[in-house]
Amino acid sequence: MVTLTSGARRLRGGALVPADGGGSRDGTMAWKILAAHNQSGDSEQLRIRFDAMASHDITYVGVIQTARASGMTSFPLPYALTNCHNSLSAVGGTINEDDHLFGLSAAKKYGGEFVPPHQAVIHQYMRERRAGCGRMILCSDSHTRYGPYGTLAVGEGGPELVKQLLGKTWDIPRPEVVAVYLTGAPRPGVGPQDVALTLIKATFSSGFVKNKILEFIGPGVASLSMDFRNGVDVMTTETTCLSSIWATDGTVRDALTVLGRPDDYIKLAPDEGALYDGAAEIDLSRIEPMIALPFHPANAYPIREFCQNAEALLREVSKNAKEQWGFAPDLTNKLINGAFFVDQGVVAGCAGGLSENIQAVREILHGKRLGDFSLSVYPASQPMLLELTRDGTVAGLIESGVTVRTAFCGPCFGAGDVPGSGGFSIRHVTRNFINREGSRPGDGQTAFVALMDARSIAATAANGGRLTAADAVCGGESDWIEAACVRPQFDDAPYKARVYHGVGSPKPDTELVRGPNIADWPEMAPLPDDLTLTVASALYDAVTTTDELIPSGETSSYRSNPLKLASFTLSRRDPGYIGRCQELGYGSAVVALRPGDGSAREQAASCQRVLGGIANIALEYATKRYRSNLINWGMLPFEWPELETERPEVGDTFAVTGVRAAVESGAERVEAVWTHKGTPRETALLLPGLTPDERKTILAGCLMNVR
Repeated sequence: MVTLTSGARRLRGGALVPADGGGSRDGTMAWKILAAHNQSGDSEQLRIRFDAMASHDITYVGVIQTARASGMTSFPLPYALTNCHNSLSAVGGTINEDDHLFGLSAAKKYGGEFVPPHQAVIHQYMRERRAGCGRMILCSDSHTRYGPYGTLAVGEGGPELVKQLLGKTWDIPRPEVVAVYLTGAPRPGVGPQDVALTLIKATFSSGFVKNKILEFIGPGVASLSMDFRNGVDVMTTETTCLSSIWATDGTVRDALTVLGRPDDYIKLAPDEGALYDGAAEIDLSRIEPMIALPFHPANAYPIREFCQNAEALLREVSKNAKEQWGFAPDLTNKLINGAFFVDQGVVAGCAGGLSENIQAVREILHGKRLGDFSLSVYPASQPMLLELTRDGTVAGLIESGVTVRTAFCGPCFGAGDVPGSGGFSIRHVTRNFINREGSRPGDGQTAFVALMDARSIAATAANGGRLTAADAVCGGESDWIEAACVRPQFDDAPYKARVYHGVGSPKPDTELVRGPNIADWPEMAPLPDDLTLTVASALYDAVTTTDELIPSGETSSYRSNPLKLASFTLSRRDPGYIGRCQELGYGSAVVALRPGDGSAREQAASCQRVLGGIANIALEYATKRYRSNLINWGMLPFEWPELETERPEVGDTFAVTGVRAAVESGAERVEAVWTHKGTPRETALLLPGLTPDERKTILAGCLMNVR
């Protein structure tokens, strides 16, 4: 289904062939867009300015507070503040709505857009209002992907948005570009999540596309609708790629025309002879309905294969849960006469809550009744919900027993449709990390989420909760998807009625509304001359997610309060961490093999910093964005190759003499003494690839201190 090819490949006559010395790396769509936005004049060290930005209500307070402290007086580019994560206002009393009021006042004061709760999830809003061919967009959310619209979009931690607000740039070495060459067309019952999970499974573990740009080309692109492309594209984040871009065609032109923005269409295609740094070739006709078992989208199997080996695979899930939690329910009790039964289904957010997915659910459930099975559907925007209401989709869903809700990202991070303890939920959302289903293992509450496409979720719902692949119910009609779906329309009346549009029109006299939970950042000390790092947590999983570093779910409500939020740091992964940091004060460090997979949340780093953390020591960093978060919060992103074999323990120390001088000089190797179980040993910690600006930030103690 997916063939990965390392090494250079060249586009010749519409096909990928081995590079023969010809072709140009400048011929890719990705490079053309990067070059148009590069301010450095250097094709290898890029300094990018973006066309637009967005943040949601978990991140925008911190971004604006940081930018204010650094001297920002207005937003210098279009900046949308959306409210789709804490929109339930269900945790902590009034504090979530206080954040929303802060956001509205900030949009007025500094000249931005404010999208009230329940109007749209962040990425659907940006697709509908800002994505266009040849553009670059930056958002403080990891699933920032608008490639099908010809937009190179990037998800980063909040400080990278702060830099844009301060007139600075996003600085990266020129990234490699991998061609994703599509052929064929999906079979009936196969949806975008199935294609995405297949790609993630093929690339994640090996790091094949880590920090690279995926460029979707090939004849198979034309077989996919716009919703289908968006559904695949948004999931590329889970491959650990940097961004994505797609060839554009009449489908994109028509989609932008429907959105009322026909002039935003430009035909994008790679040049003849364009040179790629690798390739992933996908035959869409061979993709099967998939399921990604807990606790990662890469833990994916064809549903057919899972059903054949359910008992063994479920025991493996329980084993993984026990390693994380110390205990786990026996999931094999959900096998009845060899069939696996689930408790709940959800179709939501930037991946699942798209018109075509929802219309397909309606089609599959036509004439069916859900009974005890719970299924919730969240259209991704109010304009989308309006059209689904007008075309009869909503009525059909409600008649079948589906609960139709407003735009909300909660089911993706454990703040919506939480199952009962021991429950198993199937969801068309972006992630199924541990705790993203609402579990609280410390309280004995456990639940599990598997990722599936909306079509197979609907097939399972129609079958009374018995796990069922959609191709088992969709028949053999080659035009099944087209027959199930109504041509999308767009009426922005809900946005005209509710969204505040203030881009380019700041009102500086506006007072910011600051509720009692909105707190300023504490002062951060500059990097000292010498440093003794004490290991406060040592994590030796293959990958450590940002959800483990700072949990999602109910903690999200406290992200406007740095000290309050810091009290949750590593609370579900290493409950003793906070107490150790409090004893140590300044100078703690986290040791992990590959920290930072998953969310772009800056708080995974800033919370460590608030507690006195000053470094991470890693074999490598799972994502560029987490490493950037460490740097922007004044933390040393050390790499230590000896972690291949060595295992420092909590309480070990690393004495680094002359660390400030080393950072100032641009040294990439810093001599240190590692003391393990009372025995000192000379070693070296590495700081590869720090730019002058990044070194300046670390020396100052954090981005806010840079002047």
